Formats: sequence, structure tokens, C-alpha cells
Amino acid sequence: MDSIELLLERVSTPMLTEPAPNDQELDIMFRAALRAPDHGRVRPWRFLKVSGRAREALGELMAQAALEDQPDLSEDALARLKGMPLRAPMLVLAICAVKQHPKVPEIEQKMSLAAAVHSLLLAAHAQGVGAMWRTGELCYHPALATGLGLAGNEQLMGFIYLGKPAGAKKKVPVLDVNEFVSEWVPKI
Repeated sequence: MDSIELLLERVSTPMLTEPAPNDQELDIMFRAALRAPDHGRVRPWRFLKVSGRAREALGELMAQAALEDQPDLSEDALARLKGMPLRAPMLVLAICAVKQHPKVPEIEQKMSLAAAVHSLLLAAHAQGVGAMWRTGELCYHPALATGLGLAGNEQLMGFIYLGKPAGAKKKVPVLDVNEFVSEWVPKI
């Protein structure tokens, strides 16, 4: 797959199954992520791999965080929360580790993490690994951050689900570039 095809054909893969990416595939994904634009070289990214039984523990942690806000959650809702990390054989948690820097505000560091995640997704796609970046309200819950051991300057920014694509490949929507691009004409 050439690089232009990769950029134009990448899609999120919501249906994933075994196997999880192997060490070599993961190494390429993480090396690609670490090439993200990074103003000031602050390296505001950190990643946690979650696989095997750790996915069950993450599900329990997610359910506990949800219960803090909604103590009357139904058993079905709790079971759904506990099962979320089991949707794929591996998850990578994307964490923004914000650094104090006189020229690099927090928003730029979060954008750098987003670029790193995109590079990771592209590297996964290039290797035939299915990937889906998910967030949601729980992603930003303080109890989840505490349970994951995040430092005060760190914020979970997403769950990247990884595995073998299952089901039919999603069609890539063709968008009209002209709907998103215009020429700025200054008032002189």
C-alpha cells in the first residue's frame, strides 16, 4: 500500500477479534506515533497497553467510575460498561502528559497527542491491523484517571481498540473537498 492510498483509505474498524497486534506491529505503531508534530519537543504523549485479563480490570474500573455519578445504574448498564474493553483483544490508552512550557500551551500538546494517535492508526491500517479510537464521557472521568495511576498533569484522551478486522470492510465515504476548503480573501 502506498502512502497516498493509506491516507485516503484508512477507516475506523469497530468490529475486532483475535489476534491482538504482535510486538513487531506494535513497535511500528508506537514508532509512528512518536513522529507526531511536537512543538518544543515536549513529548506530551504516553501510552498504556491493556490486554488479556487487564481488559476485565479496566471494565471493572469503568463501571466503578460510572457508579460514582449514577449509583442507581442497572445491572445491564454495568455489564455493558464492564464489557467495553472486551470489544477487542488489545487496547492502547492514549494519555496526554501536559508539560509546563513557556511557548507550548496545553492545547498544542493535546493536538500533538491527537496527531500521535492518528499516526498510530495509520500504522495499524498499513499493517492490516484493525483499529478504532473511542472516547466518551468515562474517558475523562477523574476516578478512571486515578484508577489508571495517572499523574496530576496527565489526561486520558482515548481508548484505541486493536485487533483483526471482523465483518465487512467499511466503505470509505468520498467527501467533496470544496465543502471544506475555501480561499481567504482579505478586505484591503
